[in-house]
Amino acid sequence: KSVIAYLSGGMEHAVNEGEDWRNKMTEWLQKNLGHSVIDPVKNSRQLVDETQSHDYRLWKNSDGEKYKAFIRQLIRQDLDGVINKADYVICLWDEGVVKGGGTHGEVTIAYHYNIPVYLVNTLPFDELSGWIFSCCTEVFPDFTNLKKRVLELYG
Repeated sequence: KSVIAYLSGGMEHAVNEGEDWRNKMTEWLQKNLGHSVIDPVKNSRQLVDETQSHDYRLWKNSDGEKYKAFIRQLIRQDLDGVINKADYVICLWDEGVVKGGGTHGEVTIAYHYNIPVYLVNTLPFDELSGWIFSCCTEVFPDFTNLKKRVLELYG
């Protein structure tokens, strides 16, 4: 069975939904460790396509119940990935996360289910929530240090 990493981080308030770092990390994990990934950006885009919900962000103001029902599908999909599929979580904690909610929830639920969380924090350390810090297995200042550690742990 392939080892699976869940790639947690900002989407709603992130540049390009946080796709760029996830693509790079996916490629690196596959090449260096043969690990698979759960990429919530790709998964959410797939659900958007399957349900023809391309304008779902507009529903927040125009049809709150329809919006909530769709977002709940995304939430269930993401939490299922963390709880039932992932062996560990890699999280990017940056400005794109602060106004959102999903990453906070994913890190917390991973902690609750004893799934390791390796977090790259780009904010000043004193701005990192004590809750989030305490849910993490290890915190890194950048992806270089994270990759070195992941190789030590899984290589």
